[in-house]
Amino acid sequence: MATKEEGKSQEKDSALMEKYKEAKLTRRIVFIITSTILLLLAGTITGAVLFVSSALKPVDPDSQEIIEVEIPYGSGSSTIARILEENGIIKNATVFKYYLKFNNESNFQAGSYKLTQSMTLDEIIASLKTGKVMQDVLSITIPEGIHVREIADRIAEKTDYSAQEILDTINSVNFIQTVREKYPDLVTEEILQENVKYPLEGYLFPATYGFSEENPPIEEIIMPMIDKTFEVIKPYMADIKNKGFTVHEVLTLASLIEEEAPDEENRKIISSVFYNRIEKGMPLQTDPTVIYAMGEHKERLTFKDYEYEDPYNTYVIDGLPPGPIANAGVSSIDAALYPPSTDYLFFLATPEGEVLYSESFEQHEKYYDEHIANRD
Repeated sequence: MATKEEGKSQEKDSALMEKYKEAKLTRRIVFIITSTILLLLAGTITGAVLFVSSALKPVDPDSQEIIEVEIPYGSGSSTIARILEENGIIKNATVFKYYLKFNNESNFQAGSYKLTQSMTLDEIIASLKTGKVMQDVLSITIPEGIHVREIADRIAEKTDYSAQEILDTINSVNFIQTVREKYPDLVTEEILQENVKYPLEGYLFPATYGFSEENPPIEEIIMPMIDKTFEVIKPYMADIKNKGFTVHEVLTLASLIEEEAPDEENRKIISSVFYNRIEKGMPLQTDPTVIYAMGEHKERLTFKDYEYEDPYNTYVIDGLPPGPIANAGVSSIDAALYPPSTDYLFFLATPEGEVLYSESFEQHEKYYDEHIANRD
């Protein structure tokens, strides 16, 4: 018969055995759970690696079928990736988008592309960047310095639309709203001022534009011109703000420079003249604003013309007109922001194309008598 002490010892041993079993079971459960989690993680990681690896490869390396893909103007990487996935050119839009970001790829061109499922991602990117597109069936060239009315005429010559239809679209509330929503930092409420003749004057960048359709919608013809203006203006945005200007003011001044100056060097000097006159509170008195105000081209302005009452006529108003009078190129925009330091207050274009600058009205008058008045 066990003594009392022996009984207590057996109970203690039994309790220790139970704790040992529990600890062993706990460790086994923890091991199983940990192993399961690690296996799941390994499986997930392996699956992810295989998925991405597959998505980076051509959809069908043996396919020779040509697939026509349309990349609209203004498309970002997300839109392009979605379009390529929808057309079966890539396997996964998300992977493609991050591939572009990882490789710092950008500057894709809009247009109609002929692509295949056998193309690698790098080949697709190269095609989208170099603009290897279907041949344009419509090409419209917008020269520097022309007005929105002339742009409408040029488009009308190449399409089935009338110039008035084009102007009506450009000036329409719906189209202007669409443009403002797309480019709120470029196209502001300033274009809607009461005296502005054409809200988007100055915002249609001069360049050559190609289209894959013979008669695309008017909005699709005009929007690339605004896209290009934003592309050109964007690098100047910080300086425009720092100088206390608005984009509208810069484009307005650039249009005056564009209309007055025959070349890049003179654009900068003429810009300095405008700055000097504004600083001294003098009217700009630039002839192209009179012509724009009157709405008709004249070889020679009369004294009566200079007195023409209109918000655009810089002979009867102070400062800049309500908006641009033409669509300026890059060099005029650059000159509008970065004029050289001069003391000139007057300039005169001679019949030979030379531009003469003066610091005083007396000198300016002398140049006028020598090169203009005495030729009459």
